[in-house]
Amino acid sequence: MKRFFMSLIVIIVCFLLQSTVFQSLAIAGVVPNLLLIVTVAAGYMHGRTNGIYVGLACGLLVDICYGDVIGLFGLMYMCIGYLNGYAHKIYFTMPIILVSISDFLYGFFYYVFLFLLRNRLNILFYLKRVILPELIYTVVVSIVLYKILHILNVKLERSEYKEV
Repeated sequence: MKRFFMSLIVIIVCFLLQSTVFQSLAIAGVVPNLLLIVTVAAGYMHGRTNGIYVGLACGLLVDICYGDVIGLFGLMYMCIGYLNGYAHKIYFTMPIILVSISDFLYGFFYYVFLFLLRNRLNILFYLKRVILPELIYTVVVSIVLYKILHILNVKLERSEYKEV
């Protein structure tokens, strides 16, 4: 139960930071995707099921506030959480690599669903102007944010172990 409430608080805080503070810290009009980092961390630290739930919560929050269609971002974040849940048992993968791959896939699917289907075919422009700058910015921020999430996870696991 503690983990559920802590995940909910982390999701809300990261969403608020992403939509307020980091908007003013935008570099080249791009902000880091904190909710993607939270989704990757949840899938990596706790497995596929938790990755799906956290991804769905993050995606629906983005859908409700910014999306045209409810469920599109929820589906994308959910898939990212599920795919990163496979790395839960593979200890040699680094979370930063997972964040970079996930952010690239997120940017690519964002382009496909929101631009390509509207007959905007210049993927190289979108890759250079949006996907790569966001990927770099997200990876840099994920170094700090993942460390904080890892410390919270260790403290939660210790408190759960003491209760048993």
